[in-house]
Amino acid sequence: MIFLILLASVLIAAVTIYQYNEQTTEYNEGRLDRKEESVKAAINYWFKTGNSFALVPENLPYIFKDKIYEISDIENLEINIHYLDGKLAISSYTGFEKRKKPSILSDSILKGITKTYQHKLVHTQEIEGDIFQSSYSYILDNKFKPIGILNLEYLQDNSQQDKDLEEFLMRMGFVYALMFILAIGFAYFISSYITRNIKAVTDKMKQTRLNKRNEKIILKDASSEISTLVDAYNAMVNQLEESAVKLAKGEREQAWREMAKQVAHEIKNPLTPMRLTVQSFQRKFDPNDPKIYEKLDEYSKTLIQQIDVMSEIASAFSNFAKMPLQNREALNVVEVVKLALDIFTEDFIEYNPKNDYILAQLDKTQLIRVVTNLVKNAIQALDQTENPKIEVAVFEKDDKVFIEVSDNGTGISEDDKIKIFEPKFTTKSSGMGLGLPMVKNIVEAYGGAIQFSTQLKKGTVFTIILPKK
Repeated sequence: MIFLILLASVLIAAVTIYQYNEQTTEYNEGRLDRKEESVKAAINYWFKTGNSFALVPENLPYIFKDKIYEISDIENLEINIHYLDGKLAISSYTGFEKRKKPSILSDSILKGITKTYQHKLVHTQEIEGDIFQSSYSYILDNKFKPIGILNLEYLQDNSQQDKDLEEFLMRMGFVYALMFILAIGFAYFISSYITRNIKAVTDKMKQTRLNKRNEKIILKDASSEISTLVDAYNAMVNQLEESAVKLAKGEREQAWREMAKQVAHEIKNPLTPMRLTVQSFQRKFDPNDPKIYEKLDEYSKTLIQQIDVMSEIASAFSNFAKMPLQNREALNVVEVVKLALDIFTEDFIEYNPKNDYILAQLDKTQLIRVVTNLVKNAIQALDQTENPKIEVAVFEKDDKVFIEVSDNGTGISEDDKIKIFEPKFTTKSSGMGLGLPMVKNIVEAYGGAIQFSTQLKKGTVFTIILPKK
């Protein structure tokens, strides 16, 4: 609507200007024709009543010696009379400045007069900055024989017409400006009314998620097209709920299968040495052996060690499966991180807190588990590094606590980046791959985030971001 109003205003203004120019041209031509008829009537009357010279070309200056000024004053225009060959015979121009207008007519003008049926030529030219409309026609004697060429110079003064056009365009501009403002308001309300139901559908579609229950759309007084769209959306919601249930069930089954396979795999690892130990003890058991108690003690230690490994496996899976229980308390994060690092004896671990005291509402045990897991991973990444180094930094920014653990180890490959937080994924020969997923669960339970940056053969930096409250 707004575009059409703008287009209409431009087109009407263009048509108005074009029509004004056409009418002005027609008016000036008609006025020049009337002037020419009046001048010729005065000349013919002069020939019949007052002229005493023979009507021949040579006498043109004498015939119109005084009469040309009289006619020029009456008609208020400039009159030039030329010989038939184009030379100027006499003119009513009395200005003091020298005219820039040529005193002889061009061949094109002379030919134009002879070729027309009325032996008349009209054209517009600019002289000294003024626009003149000139007409050229023959002066005839009493026997209708040409004796000269009459040239009338009519100065076009369109100032009044231009003023009228300007006033009209201004008034039309005001009208269309008002219409434009009204159109904006009208278009806004109409579009709001039309798109109200569409916006409701759009908002519902934006809120649609696979992992949650989606509400159906209920609209009143909706058009048939919108009702069809709403029905299609509601049908899609029903199908989406069915698909979500099937997908969740499939994911749970797949997760249990994967977990069962992983548990079985981890349990088989210590069972094999336990079986070999028992079989070896069975074959070599001799009650009379003087070292029987030493061997029994050795076998027992081996079995107990493998049993402890199985217990650690069970505890690790149990801790990962359950959601972290938070026992929040006011902690000095700087001291807790230092406490977590005290269990490590490696001399290449450096602790560089940027603040002496950072107070946050966190669970002390979980925070220690986060730090120890990250440091353990960093140590394992330094197996083939000549000058190993681990730096742990703690600082605060914008009501958040930042913990950074950086190493100069092997780094993480591009293929492993997307899997680094997946359960049971590990790049080491031992371990269950639950450390980083467990850290991620703990951090996200606080509404925090874990990030990392890495470069192959240069090292990795893990960053933990936790809210203070």
